[in-house]
Amino acid sequence: MAKERGRPRTSTVLWDGVQRLLAGADGAAGPRSVVDLGGGTGGLAVRVAALGHDVVVVDPSPDALAALERRTAESGLSGRVRSVQGDATELAGLLPAGSADVLLCHGVLEVVDDPSAALRAAHGVLRPGGRLSLLVTQWPATVLARVLAGQLPQALHALSDPGHRWSGSDPLRRRFDRAEAVELAEAAGFTVTEVEGTRTFSDLVPAACAESEAEAALLRELEARAARSPELLALAGHLHLHAVR
Repeated sequence: MAKERGRPRTSTVLWDGVQRLLAGADGAAGPRSVVDLGGGTGGLAVRVAALGHDVVVVDPSPDALAALERRTAESGLSGRVRSVQGDATELAGLLPAGSADVLLCHGVLEVVDDPSAALRAAHGVLRPGGRLSLLVTQWPATVLARVLAGQLPQALHALSDPGHRWSGSDPLRRRFDRAEAVELAEAAGFTVTEVEGTRTFSDLVPAACAESEAEAALLRELEARAARSPELLALAGHLHLHAVR
């Protein structure tokens, strides 16, 4: 699952967006019922639970779920986070229909067999009016990053490959752009309400350029301003789609 990678202190766009979705799930205060699909070891689930929400992490990896249980125990959040082993297309048999207020689907569509089926399953688990937080890896940023790294053959491969993989050893099965991601979500029955870019600059800036807190703050400000810029959206490493069932 593709959480915000690299220097997490330099970008808060994704986390801010998730918090807005949680706060606006039904316009009322109180804990939400949240499903973190492909949530792995619980890096995001623990943060959500710490806000007072109840989280179910669904992931196919027993090792990841074991690490999740250790993490929640250490955080004192075992009562708010539970784990269910399974993959995206099994959701209908794992969780009751319409049982979730918010569903987090971050870095899942890049690796599953059928992205459309995964989103249809997510749609079924959400209650009417429930919110989807969908994070996908964007291919133009991958092409740019490979060019800047001097990996021109990989950049060309990512540009021309149908799934925008940079080689046969690419760990991701596919990448997306805004139009593709929105089309997938809408085809599954969602209404996309917002699209933000995240990690527009953070993965391109040399580590030495964001070592001090002042430099990190500048980078966070750049990321926040770029997140909704139509001109810069195509350069973002990831797209965060907000959608409603």
